[in-house]
Amino acid sequence: MSNHLTPTELAHEVGLDRQEVIEKCLEMAVPIYQGHIDKSLFLTTLREQSQESRQAA
Repeated sequence: MSNHLTPTELAHEVGLDRQEVIEKCLEMAVPIYQGHIDKSLFLTTLREQSQESRQAA
């Protein structure tokens, strides 16, 4: 299983739109390197962000 995916592949795996994945990467400072995103980094950062937003509420 590959860990570096295109935005389209990652969107398919996490259930988001391609554009949402790109926006989240920009928002969370997850790099898109040569058109690929580190899946583990993206998911870890996404989980941390959702936990922080729940704690703030």
